[in-house]
Parts: sequence; C-alpha cells; structure tokens
Amino acid sequence: MPPEIIPIIEEPALTATNTETSLVIADVHLGIEWDLYRSGINLPSRMKDRLDRILSYIQSVSPDRVVLLGDIKHNVPQVSWQEKDEIPCFLETLAEHAHVDILPGNHDGGIEFLFSGQKDIKVHSAKGAVLDGIGYFHGHTWPAPELLAASHVITAHNHPTVRFTDSLGYSTVEPAWIRTKFRAEVLKERFGDLNFENENVWADPEVFIMPAFNELCGGVPFNESAKEDLLGPIFSSGGIELENAEVYLLDGTRLGQIRNIRKLEYTRVRSKIGSKKRRNSGKSV
Repeated sequence: MPPEIIPIIEEPALTATNTETSLVIADVHLGIEWDLYRSGINLPSRMKDRLDRILSYIQSVSPDRVVLLGDIKHNVPQVSWQEKDEIPCFLETLAEHAHVDILPGNHDGGIEFLFSGQKDIKVHSAKGAVLDGIGYFHGHTWPAPELLAASHVITAHNHPTVRFTDSLGYSTVEPAWIRTKFRAEVLKERFGDLNFENENVWADPEVFIMPAFNELCGGVPFNESAKEDLLGPIFSSGGIELENAEVYLLDGTRLGQIRNIRKLEYTRVRSKIGSKKRRNSGKSV
C-alpha cells in the first residue's frame, strides 16, 4: 500500500501515514511579531495560540511524530529575544506528545541551540530526509538525491495561495495546497550522475507543496506566477511541474490545474502597473 497523504480540512496541516502517522506543518515563523514591531506594526505574540492549534491536531490524529517542515523561526540572520523565549517552549511542548523532526528552512539557522538536547527532537539536513518512506524538504535548497526514490515528497517554502480578483480590481487571497510532480528532465541536469532508469533511484514521486501555517506570512499566488516568480532552486529552475499542478483550497475544494485556473475571469493574471507591455503600448492590458 502506498503512503496516505491527507490534509486536515480547513487547516494548513496534513497527516502522512505509512507504517506510522506523521503530523506535518510548515512555515510556523515564530517571532514574526517582533519583526513586524520593528516595522511599526504592533501585534501581540500568537505563539500560544499556534501551539494550542497544533496540540489540538495531535489530540485528534495521535501522530507518532510531528514533522516541522522548515521556517520554525522567522528572523534571519539573528535570533530575536522573542524566539529565544518562545521556541524552546514550543518545541519542547510538542516533544512531550510525539517525536519531533525538524527539516530546517532558510530561516532556521542555529535552531539546534534553541531547545534542550535531552528532548525527543531531531534536526535533519537542510536538503531533506526520507522518514517512514516519505521524502521531506523545506524547498530553499535542492532536495537530497534519496528523496527522488520516495513515492511521495512533501515540501513548502513558497506559501502557496490563489488570488481571486474581481472586475474592479479588488482581490482576496486564499491559502492553497499544490499537488504536482517533479520534471525529470530538469532533475537529470542537476543530478547527472543518477540513473533515472533505475526505479530504486527515481520513483517519479508525487509532490505536495504545503501552505504556510502562519497566516501573517503572506504567500505566492500560484495562479499568477511563472517559475521565475517562485522561491527555491527546484522551483525557479522549472524542476516542479507548474502548469499541470492541481490546486486545492483548505476546505478541500479542488480548483483544478493551474493552466486552466489561469483562464478563469476571477483568477486570471492581471496586468501590472509599470509592466513592459504597458510602457511600450501605453494601453491597458
């Protein structure tokens, strides 16, 4: 039986089940309030609320492990006083309920110094790891080659969303799940020494891109994006199949493939002020 990847309805979290069950969450960005405060936006910390949400998932699904898929902390390159105060409590509380695996993201430098080494917490390589037959990496690096032999790979980093824009230009943005594939021809250029004819090396995995857990992070509207707009080398290189990717809202609504979503009136790409075409023609697009 292949692993089961099941999003939690109305929540930016999923369960991945093979021989055991993992609760997977990405882009928590603890400490973002401190960064906003430095920009003149004063918001109270919501660490406890976020921790309570995750504990409610744990109570509901009883996972064997909690996989934190990168960007647990927010501030780079420094560690803010808020992160020094909150991250130990956050991680160590989770470790009281299940083993915690950290797949570090580009914001997570030094995170191994922010929790007790006695706790059941493991920090993996930034290139990812295969856990219980499922590949995980944050997305700001190329994946480790062993992930390509997994049947499923889960990644994050881009905070995927869909933007809906009406005829007057008003828009709303909804977080979204992206289900897609790697593009083998791009990966062959990167991993030229791998034998992609060997199924033990290349399993043509299904790829799931997770929405951000922290609602203050913003996101990338995939229905308005080309590969060059996406973050991380495997995304910007075209190593992820974009046009044929399937998009789902958090409530489970399937919007279909990005190539078709782009054609809809309320999800098509809107012209940008200052674009080359507008400058050259002087007309609205």
